[in-house]
Amino acid sequence: MATVLSETGFPPGQLELEITESGLMRNQGNAVAILNSLRAQGVRLAIDDFGTGYSSLAYLKHFPLDLLKIDKSFIDDIPHLQDDMEIAATIIAMGHILGFKVLAEGVETMAQLAFLQEIGCDMYQGYIKSKPVPAAEFAELLRDQPHG
Repeated sequence: MATVLSETGFPPGQLELEITESGLMRNQGNAVAILNSLRAQGVRLAIDDFGTGYSSLAYLKHFPLDLLKIDKSFIDDIPHLQDDMEIAATIIAMGHILGFKVLAEGVETMAQLAFLQEIGCDMYQGYIKSKPVPAAEFAELLRDQPHG
C-alpha cells in the first residue's frame, strides 16, 4: 500500500479500505498489525457487514477502525420490525461509544432514513441516494455535488 500511495501520489486520507466483520475476526492475529500499519500511513479503515458475523465486541475496540457499516439486512425492515430498529440503534450507540462513525447500508426509503437520522446514524448509502451507475456517470455525480 505504501508503494502504491507513493507512486501515485494519492492522498492516503482520501482512501478508505473495508474489511468484512467475518474476515477481520478470522484473521485477528495478523489484522491488528496490518491495520495499524495502514492507519499509520493515514488510510481510513471500515468494517463492512457489521452485525452479521461473530465479532467479539471486547476485541473490536482493539482494531484501529474509523467506520462501522451496519449490514443492509438490519435496515431492510425498518420501520416495520421493532427488533431491527433496536439492533440498528444499539449498533449506532455502541459504535459511537467506541469512537467510530456509523454508516447504514441499503437505505431505500424516507422512513428508514428518518429513523436512522433520529437515532444519530452518521452516514448512509443506498438506492435512496443513487442506484449503481457506470464510472463516467459517477464522476459526473461527484462534479455536481455541492462542495463545503
